[in-house]
Amino acid sequence: MAISKAQHKAINKYRSKNKAHVQYINRRSIAKSFILKDATKEDLDMLLGHIKDRQQELNDQDD
Repeated sequence: MAISKAQHKAINKYRSKNKAHVQYINRRSIAKSFILKDATKEDLDMLLGHIKDRQQELNDQDD
């Protein structure tokens, strides 16, 4: 279904005002897709290490 010109304009306006959030959502989607579709066992092991490191960083910030 095609979107109207007004809807297209609204989407572009939102994206221009919320660039950081749009980028965050895109990166999260790409990461999830990679993990679910393409990652090898070695990739997952490496990512788990990075995830644990990041969790520790975030936990340290909360303290």
